[in-house]
Amino acid sequence: MTETNRSFQDTLSLNVNGKDYSVSVKRYDTLSRVLREELGLTGVKRGCDYGGCGACTVSIDGKAIYSCMYPVQHATEKRILTVEGLAQEKLVGLEALSEIQRSFLENGGLQCGYCTAGIMMSTKCLLDENLSPDLVQVQEALAGNICRCTGYGRIIESVFAAAKQIREKSQSK
Repeated sequence: MTETNRSFQDTLSLNVNGKDYSVSVKRYDTLSRVLREELGLTGVKRGCDYGGCGACTVSIDGKAIYSCMYPVQHATEKRILTVEGLAQEKLVGLEALSEIQRSFLENGGLQCGYCTAGIMMSTKCLLDENLSPDLVQVQEALAGNICRCTGYGRIIESVFAAAKQIREKSQSK
């Protein structure tokens, strides 16, 4: 690598799904590119690359963020959660799925699945703040996520079912 090329790269520390990573990035890299291409987290989809579809949505410190528009340089010292981080690591198969993932599967809240990870991450951020959202709150939380295959009825049903499952789980503890 020439001295000129080296000056355009930085090594950053990222905390993704509870694990620390050191990655070499270009100064203009987006978080979605680094998550997909450097860390292999392909649940983060590249849809439009300008924040119009929500397929790349991740949680950063509990907020739903379009990772295609988020400079990776801004992601240091933050908690990044992708759809891969929703599952329970020590379990396998369907048992590993989070309540959100299970709810979307059981309620038909997905079709081709391209948008689903982003929608699940928006759902996660909503339910972390409000386990009893009303219809308007769910619609507002999902407003930045576009699904081209389904009507949103089953997606919204999946969000309400996930909220119910999480509430019941927390009450049984």
